[in-house]
Amino acid sequence: MTKRTVFITGGASGIGFGMANAMVQKGHHVIIADINEQAAQEAAAKLAHDSGHHGGSASAVAVDVCNAQQVSALPEVLGKLSVDVLINNAGIQHVSRLEDFPADKWQQLINIMLVGPALLTQAFLPSMRAQNFGRIINVGSIHSVVASPYKSAYVAAKHGLLGFAKTVALETGDCDVTINTLCPAYVKTPLVEQQIAAQAKENNLTEDEVINKIMLEPMPKKQFISLEELADTALFLMSNSARNITGQTMILDGGWTAR
Repeated sequence: MTKRTVFITGGASGIGFGMANAMVQKGHHVIIADINEQAAQEAAAKLAHDSGHHGGSASAVAVDVCNAQQVSALPEVLGKLSVDVLINNAGIQHVSRLEDFPADKWQQLINIMLVGPALLTQAFLPSMRAQNFGRIINVGSIHSVVASPYKSAYVAAKHGLLGFAKTVALETGDCDVTINTLCPAYVKTPLVEQQIAAQAKENNLTEDEVINKIMLEPMPKKQFISLEELADTALFLMSNSARNITGQTMILDGGWTAR
């Protein structure tokens, strides 16, 4: 595969860092983008240190994906680095009944996980068009296609990514740019660990009961999705073999939605 420059939001931890690590190991240059500049710098330094003989590299940039001015300035901030692959991964979660859901928190989730990807795509799409290559990969969720109680903002944002991707796919049919959404069931990350604790409290269950009775119950395969599975799917979407896969919902769910 041609070596690419990959921009990953929320790349300092969790799914973002796992995907970044896989990209560096394949020889790509990864730009870790995070609202926490120190965390981004530390993550990039770790990736650079661990890249070994694979030829990959990493750098860092601080950005608030909800800040339109910061996002639109990114191409200029990055200078000679032209982004080939945008991975919209940044995300947060808040678990609450709608009646108790703080309005500002609801808006924040939508801004980070739906408005942010739109702003970033808008920022990098012109250069992707100019070089006639671009891959936009949204990190959605099983909650892009199904719902769970107490996650109204998260589910709404993740569902919205699918419509956004379909629209951009139609707008980029004239060039070698694709946009797709990865939709994994639960991946064992710090964010999911927090969800387990929150769901246990909301449902009056133990954490083991949340894992077995809520998270893995709908999955015939009864296992968390691995970071390797997500990264390998993204790497395939980056390849020339995936140039006609666009506007698609890539579901990694252990059979959840087959029911």
